[in-house]
Amino acid sequence: MLALSASANAGIVIPAGDWTLDINGNVNAFAIFTDSGSRGTGTTVTGGIASTEDADGEDQSYAINTGLLPAWLGFSGTTRQNDLDVSFTISFQPNVSDNNGGGTGDALTPLNRQAFVTFGDKSWGTVKLGKDLGIFAGQAILHDMTLLGVGAGGSRSGGVTTYGGIGSGYIYPAWRGQIAYTTPNMNGFQATIAITNPDQGQADSASPAVTNGGYNQDRFGVEGQVSYDWTGDVAGKVWASFADYDRNWHSGGVGATGLDDYNTRVFDLGVHVNSGNLGLTAYYFNGEGAGSTLNLLGSEGAQWVGANNVKERDNDGGYVQATYVIPTGTKLGVAYGVNNLDRASGETKATAGTLLESNERWTIGAYHPLTKHLNIVAEYNKIDSEAHNGNDQDSDSLSLGAILFF
Repeated sequence: MLALSASANAGIVIPAGDWTLDINGNVNAFAIFTDSGSRGTGTTVTGGIASTEDADGEDQSYAINTGLLPAWLGFSGTTRQNDLDVSFTISFQPNVSDNNGGGTGDALTPLNRQAFVTFGDKSWGTVKLGKDLGIFAGQAILHDMTLLGVGAGGSRSGGVTTYGGIGSGYIYPAWRGQIAYTTPNMNGFQATIAITNPDQGQADSASPAVTNGGYNQDRFGVEGQVSYDWTGDVAGKVWASFADYDRNWHSGGVGATGLDDYNTRVFDLGVHVNSGNLGLTAYYFNGEGAGSTLNLLGSEGAQWVGANNVKERDNDGGYVQATYVIPTGTKLGVAYGVNNLDRASGETKATAGTLLESNERWTIGAYHPLTKHLNIVAEYNKIDSEAHNGNDQDSDSLSLGAILFF
């Protein structure tokens, strides 16, 4: 994600024999102040992203965290051999916040989000093998203006990253093992198709109705995308992507009784347009069995309705966003996003209970380039999360910080 979002800023390029090496990344940190509240009959929203009061009942919280992007250090290399363009990318992501008094707690354990190789030629396309950003919903997060900021989440110190628009505008594409083929660029048109790693033995104890459950995927996942880019006075990009997975869900843990199959089918459509200093983005997704925040999260995506009978939940959402660069070079932006999660067939309000019905987000942001690589960022985010039983959580947050790309 960083490599795509910061492609305009070249990294540290080093010629090395047959190879050209590139060291790239970012460091960012934000001071975040959050005021949390609740309304209605309760405060618990399972799957809600609005910040809540802490264990002591305090409704105001403070944090210094990274934003939606973690701090990032990436290494890539490219070469041309035997009429093939060959490259590799490896990256890891340290964090800037920790609740441990000595600053050495688990929150500082680096993430490892990329390790892949590509080979191909502009005449026939490119093959990618390894771990990288998921294809479905990947463009949604890359065009989110909060990629340089905070968005939702981040109210507690010690977090790895904030949510940005994840769960309130799009589903997190995650970082997936994959084998993908991308066509050559044909006058702006490109397509990608991939098989992705089948998750095995994942616990699902977060489900309100299933304790200590788990699931397996019984085949490779399939993800794909088509897109078209154009240039000119009005330049832009349109895209559509999808994900398709089959899973087994065990009500008493992997290998236990209470086994049934269900499907995840989800697609999206998006458009981004730039005209002069104005940028506009519109995005929509729709599916079943996919959850509302993290793609393939079983406790959101499906529900047991009777013995050995799993039903998918439908979900949809999207976001609209407008940005404008004023004469000082500051980019001002406003965005609205929502994710909706329906009840499964046969599921009532009572059985759905505290399960999320919707997350809504308003974001107002200012992104000012102090230098070619350094941006100062200020954001206001208003989040509202509502459950099917009427429980409601809401929070307001202000953040101020900086992000440096190299």
